Amino acid sequence: MLAAVLLEGFHAVKHALRFGADVHPLITTDLSAAISLAETHAPDLVGRFQDATEIDKAGFVLRAGRLHPTGVAGFAERPDLPFDRDAPVVLLDNPRNLGNFGATIRVAAGLDAGGVISTGDVDPWHPNVLRGSAGLHFALPVAKAESLDFAGELIAFDADGDLLTGPIPDNAVLAFGSERHGLSQEVRAKATRIVRLPMREKVSSYNLTTSVAMGLYHWVVHRAS
Repeated sequence: MLAAVLLEGFHAVKHALRFGADVHPLITTDLSAAISLAETHAPDLVGRFQDATEIDKAGFVLRAGRLHPTGVAGFAERPDLPFDRDAPVVLLDNPRNLGNFGATIRVAAGLDAGGVISTGDVDPWHPNVLRGSAGLHFALPVAKAESLDFAGELIAFDADGDLLTGPIPDNAVLAFGSERHGLSQEVRAKATRIVRLPMREKVSSYNLTTSVAMGLYHWVVHRAS
């Protein structure tokens, strides 16, 4: 296990709990409101929220750094999950926008990807990235890429590639560049193939999270057929 991370808000705590995190302490500025949220949005976790510690707003800010609209926060040890699932891994090539980075992890978790790795200077577990994922870092492996040499196919997504058709192998790595800078030359050189998503003429690009969602959805649909 690695260092503890802050989970900001009810939904981040909820997701971390659902995927096995030991959230301690779990704090709230209003215990009855937190329990009510659990009853309507996470009935499977009501008992966990009943055990939350109620503290005043000043104490909440002291521990969490700032207030949250839901009045909920928690702390959990960062897991060290293995990349051994039979599903494509998403590679983010030098992502710059931390909110988009987190939203991409949320999409990857929802579509049951094998994990998310990244190149560049941004820590995949940066608090702003974790905030954007709504705690779904705990649902799949998230880490820095150790190299660009992969056992499976490296499929790079770029507007100048061939239209993506046919199935995506379960052991593939799907690479996406940032909206402004695109893919690095290193990733392009390592790619087995470069593909593009369908896009109307005169539309310049998709949001990073949208691109990842479309790529993974393509894998899911073809896998199920």
